[in-house]
Amino acid sequence: MPASATAVGARPRKRSLLDRHAILEKNATLLLIFSFLVVTIGGIVQIAPLFYLENTIEKVEGMRPYSPLELAGREIYVREGCYVCHSQMIRPMRDEVERYGHYSLAAESMYDHPFQWGSKRTGPDLARVGGRYSDEWHLDHLRDPQSVVPESVMPKYGFLENTLIEGEYIADLMVAHRTVGVPYDDEMIAQAQADFAAQADPDADTDGVVARYPGAQVRNFDRAPGISEADALIAYLQMLGTLVDFSTFTPDASR
Repeated sequence: MPASATAVGARPRKRSLLDRHAILEKNATLLLIFSFLVVTIGGIVQIAPLFYLENTIEKVEGMRPYSPLELAGREIYVREGCYVCHSQMIRPMRDEVERYGHYSLAAESMYDHPFQWGSKRTGPDLARVGGRYSDEWHLDHLRDPQSVVPESVMPKYGFLENTLIEGEYIADLMVAHRTVGVPYDDEMIAQAQADFAAQADPDADTDGVVARYPGAQVRNFDRAPGISEADALIAYLQMLGTLVDFSTFTPDASR
């Protein structure tokens, strides 16, 4: 018998790590199960601590929930798929900051469900678009984007001016957002429809809406009778990036 042959009664050779790994490589079911376990464990390790860290989002002065009209405008923004071509997240890189303004803070998205960070920019980032253009510019842009930006590939949204909304369900929408953590109180919800109408009517009593939503811009955004979807969308766009005063903002170094 050759010397290399296993002697009778000798202990069998232990499987090496490579041999064991080969079993996973050859068995698709086992590979899928173990891959799922690894991803699950890694995900839990990364995500679970965020539910217990009180300083996950640095609180920033000026941030508040959307007003009823702004919230309705945001729903139109999402419905029309504006997020497909526009992001709302300025990265902390020199070229982005020089083009769009101060880099985005986590707190600026704390009331967004879902957030509008995006990853593709067919159009420019809109995180700081508030106040950059007039209401008339936004109206022209919605009616005929190429009239103000000739190279634009954006479709026309002139129909938003012709679609009037009453805000009869805005309180229900605010209740839904409250269930996921947006701090709408009972007074905000009770006054939702009145605030919705007042923000687009400068002749109305606007003290309440401004008190509940500091910095809310009050005017007839589309210059036409009634409240249109264009009113709501422009109200939303005109507040983006305007709530935080970055001239006085100092990051909390302890976080």
